[in-house]
Parts: sequence; structure tokens; C-alpha cells
Amino acid sequence: MKKNSKAAIIEAAIYLFNTKGFSGTSIRDIAAKADVNAANIAYYFQNKNGLLENCFTDYFERYLEEIEHGFSLLECGAEICLKAMVDNVLRYQCENTQLTRFILREMTIDSQVVREIMSTYHVKERYFFKKVLDAGIQSGEFRNISIQYAILQLKALLSMPFLNMHYVTEVLHVLPHEKYFAAKYSKEISLWIKGTLCHPQENLLMKT
Repeated sequence: MKKNSKAAIIEAAIYLFNTKGFSGTSIRDIAAKADVNAANIAYYFQNKNGLLENCFTDYFERYLEEIEHGFSLLECGAEICLKAMVDNVLRYQCENTQLTRFILREMTIDSQVVREIMSTYHVKERYFFKKVLDAGIQSGEFRNISIQYAILQLKALLSMPFLNMHYVTEVLHVLPHEKYFAAKYSKEISLWIKGTLCHPQENLLMKT
């Protein structure tokens, strides 16, 4: 039995959920992979659904912490703040590639757990993104854009490499789990922020 059986259970569950799917994975599968007694899973999580909820909660709690850390830089400017939020989220997702992949995939399914996540964590996420975009528009840093569509595009950029892992790795030959990816992809999203959200430099100069 591993020293930290709870951590071993979570690690095994994430691996199996990704390879066999949530429905195709049994408690016995998880216990065998984690090298623990099935009773340990019941002790920590009650059942497989409890384990799933733990994965969701743990992921989004830490995800929102990264967003909030970037949001704390809003006084430095909306563009700087938004780039920091992107950098933090990408680093976090790359450090937790398998968990990110599983969570994003599960979020496409209409279930009670997903609805609860959307009504709590996603609403908070939208608040922070909207606050930064509003601030950028008000200050003149950002164009007078549709905030809803800007968030939609940003979310797509942040999730695509992890939600479509096989395409990214096997067709584009990009490896999100490699250390270089977060820094490289952050630069690409920064170019999107500059080109899509920000006013052209000459317009900023005219305003100053």
C-alpha cells in the first residue's frame, strides 16, 4: 500500500478515467491501479461519484486561485492582468495535464455535477474575465468588443490543447505536457490579446 493512499487513489482514478472513461472504470479497477483496498475508496470518497466530485472540486479550486492571482495585477493594466491570468492558467493546466484533460471532457456532458460546477466556479471565472475586459474597455486599452464573445474565444484558446490532446500531439506534433509548451503557447495567446482585444498602438498614442 502506498504511503498516501488518498493521493494514490486520485492519481489512479484520473489515469483510468482518461483511458477507460468514467463509466468504464470500476472501483475495483481504481483500487488495483492504486494498490489499495477498495474500502479505502469508500472511506475517503464514499463511492465513484464522490471521487468524481472530488476531482472537479480540487481542479476548479486551484484553477480559480491561479486566475485570482493574475487578477490581483489589474491595477497594473488590463492587458498585463489578462496575460498574467493566461500565464497562470496555462502553467497550472500543463502541470496537471491528465486531470485537465479529464475535467474538460467531463464538462461537455450535461449532468447534475456539471451544472453545479457551472453555477459556481464558471460563474466566478466569468466574473474575473468580465471585470478585466470591462476595465480594459473603460481605460481605452481594449477595443469596444463584445465581452461574451471575447470570453468565448479566450476559453477556446485555453482549453483546446487539452480537450483535443490526440489531435494536438499526433497531427500538430505539439506536446502540452512538455515544459516549453506553457511559455510558448502563452506568447501565442498574448499575440491574440494584442491583435484582437487591444487598440492599435497608433490609437493609444493619439489618446495620450
